[in-house]
Formats: sequence, C-alpha cells, structure tokens
Amino acid sequence: MSKRQKAKLSRGIQYGILIVIAAVIAFVADWPTLVDTFGRLDVAIGMFPDVITKSLKNTVVFTFLGFVLGLIIAIVLALMRLSSVGVYRWLAFVYIEFFRGLPALVVFLVMGFGLPVAFPGFALPQLITIMIALALVGSAYMAETIRAGIQAVPKGQVEAARSLGMSSTRAMITIVLPQAMRIILPPLTNELILLTKDSSLAYILGSSVDGRELAALARAEIVNTANLTPFIVIAVCYLVITIPLSYLSRVLERKYGSAEPGGKQ
Repeated sequence: MSKRQKAKLSRGIQYGILIVIAAVIAFVADWPTLVDTFGRLDVAIGMFPDVITKSLKNTVVFTFLGFVLGLIIAIVLALMRLSSVGVYRWLAFVYIEFFRGLPALVVFLVMGFGLPVAFPGFALPQLITIMIALALVGSAYMAETIRAGIQAVPKGQVEAARSLGMSSTRAMITIVLPQAMRIILPPLTNELILLTKDSSLAYILGSSVDGRELAALARAEIVNTANLTPFIVIAVCYLVITIPLSYLSRVLERKYGSAEPGGKQ
C-alpha cells in the first residue's frame, strides 16, 4: 500500500470513528428530556430584555473596569520586577506568585466577605469590590506578560534614548513601554477573555436586580423557573463577548506576532 493510500485509509478510519461516536450519542441521549431541561423557548424569551440591557451590560462593565485597573497594577508590578532595588523586586515577586497561586473564587470570597469582617463598618460598593477582585486576579498574570514584553525590547533602544539625553524614566515611558505594549497585545487580549469568564464569580457576592451580571441572572432565573435553560442563554451571551475577542487576538497575533521584538513591522 502506497503512502497516499495509507493516508487516505487513516482519514477514513478517523471519520468513521467520529461518525460512530455521533451516532451513539444521537441514539442514546434522551432528547425530549434534554430539550425540556435546557431548551425551553418560553424560559429563554422570559429572560429578555434584562439579559441584554442589564446583565450583559454589567458583565462588560465589570470586566472592562477590572481589566483597566489590573493593567495599571500590572505595569507597576512589571517595573518593580525589573527594578534595581531588591525590595521592590521581592515585593512584586511575592504579589505575583501569591495571586497566581490562588483560585479566583478565593479572591472574590476574601474581597466580598473577608474585608468587611476585618474592617468593621467598612464596606465597598459591589462594583468596586468586583473590579478590585478582577484586577487582583488579572494583574498577577498581566505583570509577567508585560515584564516579558519589556525585556523583549532590545537594550540598544534604551541606550540610544539615553545617548540623546533622555532620563531612564522618560526612555521607559516613551521608548520601551510603547514597543512592549505592541508586543504583548495578543496575550493581553487573551487575559481579557479570561477575566470575562472570571467575572461570573461575582454572583457569589449577591446583588440587586439591576446589579446582576450574567451568572447571577441565570441563577435567579433557574430558581424561579426550575429549569436550566438560563444556562444556555448566558452561555450564548458569553460567546457573543469572547468570540470577537478571540478573533481580535488572532488578528493581533498575525499583525504583531511574527514581528521581531522592537523591530520594524
């Protein structure tokens, strides 16, 4: 048998396996119960327009604010990691390793229930609590990404800036950081997608009807209707957010990913 025939036979076997698996699922699954549990149209319609005008909007706002605050913290942490002062490097290292090692759920629980216990009478608004929790979770990962981006900028760029009379701070702000941000745009977009999904943990903090994000709305609807269709509705809403972001990430990777760090595009 020739190589071409073997490859053709291999593809045929793989397609056959997929067809058999699909057929088994189609015949074994209890479709009427499945549709009644996850696909009731009346339950899905009952979630509109609040699922869009309130919950989807809240999810986007929580994620965006958490990402912006996390990015600011991450830039500071990345500069601390690259500092010549050992204390700054160690503080940033401890912060990054601490929050990268914690589940996002634990961070939300501490922010929502731990801080009010530790500081009686001091309670942050829900929006601020969620924003800080997301920022703490995301900043630890973004800091390492930004640090790698800064280190990818050739040292000759900094030396050239210093030879022109720029201070190290001005060289970092005007020369290094813009080039580093261009390099790390794709991984930062991926981090935004992860934060979008992590924002679903905000439901454990409780909220008013107007303050519910997608997961909180789904939980309330499931309790009211005794049906799991809301899970499918919010899953579609999350995909509406994350699929365009994934496409944007791929576009940025194609645009910047193949370029040499700090090099000409």
